[in-house]
Parts: sequence; structure tokens; C-alpha cells
Amino acid sequence: MENTWNPDNVPVDDSLLEKVNPVFNTARMTLFQLAANGNTDAAALAKSMGLTMEETQNSTNTKASPEQVLGGTIMLETRYCTMTRLVEESGYTPVDMPCGYTPRAIIFAGKGLPYYGLDLPVVIREISDKITALLPPEQREFVHYREVDATNYDSLEEALEDIDGPVCITTEGLLMYFTDSEAGALCDNICRILEKKGGCWYTADVESALQYVMVMRALVGDRFMEIMANSVQQTKDKSDVEVGKNSLIATPADMAGSIQNAMAFLAKHGLKAERVNVGENMPKLNSLDRVSAEQAAAVLEGMKQCAFWKITPGGKDVELPSAEATDFHVDSSIQAGTLSLALTGRLDTITAPGLLSFFEKIKTEQEVDAVQVDCNSLDYISSAGLRVLLIMHKACKGGVSLHGENEAVTEIIVQTGFDSIFH
Repeated sequence: MENTWNPDNVPVDDSLLEKVNPVFNTARMTLFQLAANGNTDAAALAKSMGLTMEETQNSTNTKASPEQVLGGTIMLETRYCTMTRLVEESGYTPVDMPCGYTPRAIIFAGKGLPYYGLDLPVVIREISDKITALLPPEQREFVHYREVDATNYDSLEEALEDIDGPVCITTEGLLMYFTDSEAGALCDNICRILEKKGGCWYTADVESALQYVMVMRALVGDRFMEIMANSVQQTKDKSDVEVGKNSLIATPADMAGSIQNAMAFLAKHGLKAERVNVGENMPKLNSLDRVSAEQAAAVLEGMKQCAFWKITPGGKDVELPSAEATDFHVDSSIQAGTLSLALTGRLDTITAPGLLSFFEKIKTEQEVDAVQVDCNSLDYISSAGLRVLLIMHKACKGGVSLHGENEAVTEIIVQTGFDSIFH
């Protein structure tokens, strides 16, 4: 196919980074909650970012109630402080994935310890300068921020290549936004990293719904379901994705069954897990000083029923999919208002902004009525890639049509419901 335009020569418009993957907006919400609770590092970071209550806690369709904000604050502090303690006790190099806007880098740098924060390009480009400005010059060398796509092994391997020794990978608030395909890719990648470097993976995500139930039930009793429903809608609005829709997220209605399913899912990807009791590992929380003694006691008792998961390689021979990735490339041509794109490689968080920038540039030069996408050489597509195709679909009266998808790409499209959108 003739290259009418060369996407390699189209600069990525940074304003499109958020449009491609708005899920990071929930990280601003959690930073504000941590700051409002009296965490001085979080407060300094939130101030430097100019965050407000209205911007971070409310969405276009929902308004957070005082009880919801308080419950979210307690859960956030529980997660942040307990995870920090577990990482420190591991003695391994911390790797926050995603790091979001957590001020945890300040804690480790202050102790002269290395810290690695991995996240979407839009987050890293904002957080790295903000954190650097809050650190004294002699501590800045300990902090390392890297742009990655968690489903892209090459980006993870490059981000961690200078770490010599075991790592402690953490995920807080990531898995709930993934499809099964994306969660499986993440598990494969973490398994490879841990087999190569040693260490462990702590995640707060598997039982996060149960943690929220326990906190809200302690605060509002039987009204917890109403507030939880509002919180889920709020998170969906800010992230623009369905939440809690994969096999690694345990559901409070069937904890035993969903935990067993999550364990089996990990095993298929060469991993095993042990449950680490939250209540037995959480430090004293400032947020519990804001509630009654009875409510605080109920929260502490509820956390004893919840766990973070410590995940390590499973010790069994599991054949992981190849981690070799083809460089992303687009061949393009246009005829009679139909833009034809042949995609090669991975369309994910790293490459999707470039494709969208490419499309936006073409629209300024030619009339585009429809888009035909040849997927014969497309190895993988993430939710960010699908969002770009959806943006293109809505921008053209003839929409987007796909053809030549392989089994893996088809599975992702079906899982996300996009098969009903694209021709």
C-alpha cells in the first residue's frame, strides 16, 4: 500500500494523551483524598498540581457525598500506608505500576533508597517534574520515572533494565480497568520480570471491592450499597471504562468462588499467590481519627477479613506467549474519502496517541468519510487502541470497519463489546 502520509513524521499532540486513556483521572482523585487526610507529601503535590475537590471527587454524572469521600479516604490511606509498609519490609526495589500521583517516591528518596514509578506517558510527564521540585537536590537521583504500557513487555523491560536485584512490584487501582486479555498480558509480563530479577508482586486490587464494602458498612450501615453504586459510576465516568470486569477481581457476593477463580487465572500465567491480611499489617491511620470509636473499631475488624495478594512465580512449567513485539507501523492511503490503514505491531497506550495524531492531521488535509483498517499484521490491541478507533469511528459518517483480525485481537474486541460497533 502506498504511504500517502508517514505517521513517523507526525508529532504526537500531548493534548491527545488524556483523550486516548483518561483512566489516569482516578489517580488525581486518590491523591486529593490522601492530601485531604493530612498526608503532607500528598498535600504538597496536590497543591503544586492545583487540584480541587470539585475537579477530583465529582464527575459529570455523579456528586460524591461526604460519606463517600470519607470512606474513600479511609480506604485510600489503608491501601497506601499498608502497601508502603509491605514494600519497605520486603527489602526489594519498589516498582509502582501504575505509580499514578502517589508521593511514595518522596518517602523512599528521603531514606536514600531507589524508587521506580511506571505509568502512562501523560502521568509521567506531569508527575516527574512535580516530584523533582519537591525533593532536595541530593535525593533526586533515587527517583526514576518511566513511561510504559503494562501490557507491553518491551516497555517494562526497558524501564527496569538498570535494576540489579529483586523488585517489589505494586499495583493499586490498575487491575479493575483491565479486560481478561489485558490482565493476562500483565500477568505474563510480571512473571517474566520476576523470573529474571527475583522478588514479588503485591496487589491491593483483587479484594478491593470487599475492602470498600467493609469500610462503607462500618460508616453507614445498610446504606453502603447505595454509596458503592455511586462510587462505581463516578469511577466509570472519570476513567471512561467499565470497572471490575475481569477474572482477577473478586466479588463480595461470591468471595470464595471468585478468589478461587483468580488463583486459577494466575496459575495459567505461571504465578501463585498468598493472601496477606490487611488488618494485621496496616499502621495507625489518621483518617480513623475522623470517625467515632465504634466506627473505627468496625473498620479495623473489617480489614481483618481482607487481604492484599503477594504473588510470585508458580514454580510450574507454563509456556508463556512470545514477548517479542513487532515495531508499530501504519501504511495508509486515501481514495474517494475512504482512508485505508494497515496496522502492524501493537496498538496500545504507547502507540495509540501517535495514530490519533496521525488521523487528526489527515482530517485537516483531506475529507475523511470512512476508515477501513487492515488488521492482518496487528499483533495486539489494548483498550487505549480501541478508544482511538472509536474516536475515529465517531468522527466519520461512514464509521470504521475492521478486517483481517487474528484470534487474539478478535477476543479483545469481543470482550470489550466493540464487535457491535465496528463493521
